[in-house]
Amino acid sequence: MPTFIKPLPQAVARFRCQPPGCHAAIGKTLHPRLFLQGVNQICLVSFHALSLFGCRLTLGRSTNMHAIEARGLVKQFDGFRAVDGIDLNVPEGSIYGILGPNGAGKTTTIRMLLGIIDPDEGTRTLLGSDRPLSQSKLVGYLPEERGLYQSMRAADTIAFMGALRGMPLKAAEQRGRELMEEAGLGYAADRQIRQLSKGMAQTVQLLGTIVHDPKLIVLDEPFSGLDALNQAKLERMIRAQAERGVTIIFSTHVIAHAERLCERIAIIAKGKVSFDGLVSTARDRLRPQVHLETENLDGPWRKALPADARQEGNWWHFTLPDSGAEPLLTALVEGKAGVKSLSIERPGLHDAFVAIAGEDTAAEMDAPTAEDLL
Repeated sequence: MPTFIKPLPQAVARFRCQPPGCHAAIGKTLHPRLFLQGVNQICLVSFHALSLFGCRLTLGRSTNMHAIEARGLVKQFDGFRAVDGIDLNVPEGSIYGILGPNGAGKTTTIRMLLGIIDPDEGTRTLLGSDRPLSQSKLVGYLPEERGLYQSMRAADTIAFMGALRGMPLKAAEQRGRELMEEAGLGYAADRQIRQLSKGMAQTVQLLGTIVHDPKLIVLDEPFSGLDALNQAKLERMIRAQAERGVTIIFSTHVIAHAERLCERIAIIAKGKVSFDGLVSTARDRLRPQVHLETENLDGPWRKALPADARQEGNWWHFTLPDSGAEPLLTALVEGKAGVKSLSIERPGLHDAFVAIAGEDTAAEMDAPTAEDLL
C-alpha cells in the first residue's frame, strides 16, 4: 500500500522527478510530484517522520555502554509470532551481526528496535532513549528492500537522503559528492540512478545512509544481490565506519560476512535468539580439531589418541583432548609415531552456528536466495 508524505520544503524545490499525477498529502495539504511507494520508502518515511514534520526531538545521550538494549520483544502477525521474546545487547562502537535464515525474524526485530513498528510485548532502548524515533537523526538505516528514484542523479539522491535526516541540502550534496569520490564513484555523481549498475546503485543508497555521520548504522541484508567485488567494497566501508567509533548492526544469512566483520553476533531462528555474545565465545563452544599424519601406523603412541580418532590411511582426525597439545606431542615423539604433519584448527563460525542452531537451520542459511541468484 502506498504511503503519502509531505516532503521537506528545501528538498521539494530541487527534487521534482516523479511522473505527473503523483501527489503527496498530509491531511488536507497537497503537494505535487513526490510520491513514495513500496516498503523501503514506507520504512524510511516512518523512521524519519518526526524530523520531517517538525516535531520536537529529544536527542538524549546514552547513559550506559549499549547502543541498543531489548528485553522480551514479541511481535505477532495474524496470530503468528514472528518474534518470540527476543533479548539483545549491542555495545556502543561494536560491529554486531544478526544471523539467521530468511523468515527467522531479523527484519521484524530491526524494525522494532528502530521504532518503525512497535512490539506487542517487551521493551527496547536506542541510544539511551525508550522512544527510538526520537533518535532518528543519529541513525542511518538501510532497509532490506532497496528503492531509489530512477530519474534522480546519484549525488542528488544522496543529498535528498541527507535532507530527510535534517541536513541542509547544500551541505548534503557537497558531502555526498565527497563520499562518492572516496568510494571511487566520483565520475558517476551526475548520472541518473537508472544509468548505474546494481552494485553502484546499492553503493549510492549506502552512502545516503551515512551522509549525515550517524552514531548508529543499521543495515538489513546489505550484501544481498552484490557480487564478490562489491561485497568486498561494502566490507571495507563498514570497517571504515567502525574505525570512526560508529556502532554498526547488520543482518545477514551469510555466515562468512559475520565471521570476517563482527565482534559480536546474535543468532536468530524461528523468532528466538539462541545465542547473543562474542564470536569467539560462540566458536569456543566447540573443541579444536586435530589433523595428524604419521609415518607409522601402530605403536605405543596410539594410546595417546582419543576415542573419537578417525583414521584415513596415515591420517588421523580427532578433537583436541582436554589436556591440550603438549602431552599429545610428547606421546607421539616418545612413541616414535614419525609425525609428518600436525595441524590444530579452531572451529569456524559456521561450525559453531550448526552446534548452536542445528543442522536444519544451517541448511536454510546455506540455501541461496532469489537475490543471490541474480
